[in-house]
Amino acid sequence: MRALDVMSVPVVTVEPDTPAKRAAELLSEHGFTALPVVDDDRLVGIVTEADLIGDRIPADPRYRHEEQRGRCPGGMVAEVMTSPVTGMAPGADLSALARALLGARIRAMPIVDRARVVGIVTRGDIVRVFARSDSEIASDVFRHLTMYGGADRWQVEVRDGVVRIVDAFDDETARHVATVLAEAVPGVVSAHVSADAR
Repeated sequence: MRALDVMSVPVVTVEPDTPAKRAAELLSEHGFTALPVVDDDRLVGIVTEADLIGDRIPADPRYRHEEQRGRCPGGMVAEVMTSPVTGMAPGADLSALARALLGARIRAMPIVDRARVVGIVTRGDIVRVFARSDSEIASDVFRHLTMYGGADRWQVEVRDGVVRIVDAFDDETARHVATVLAEAVPGVVSAHVSADAR
């Protein structure tokens, strides 16, 4: 599975000169955790909930420390965004993307084509993939296999995202292709292909 199979499009973006308050409104309206920041259609940063929270909540004046007095939170996205930012290509393997999200402890990854933002993948997008029902997954796998070898050739069973395929023929190359096709279907955890023992 690749980033383009699960990415959200179109992408809501902001520019460096967008007011930080407007970015907060967009995050709140759409239920997002991050917005890519673009300048002339090129990814230049990302603004997250954490970026917007920092220094924006004033301390209770009864307990404010001297060093907090006079601090002014950023008024524009450029003042609070994280930059530089990493993006991944639409063809990036979803497992590598998930590892990047977890490794960097970030919630969203911009998907870019030559620095132009074409999508975004969040942890939630990946969770939704694995939340697909087994019947939906089985239907998609069967549809892909039917295009490859015909409807009468395959039996497909899915349980908890694990796909078991029975091939009416005993062909090692076809088993390999069936495995690759099945594992490209969103929600598939693994695929196992065997020949019909009849």
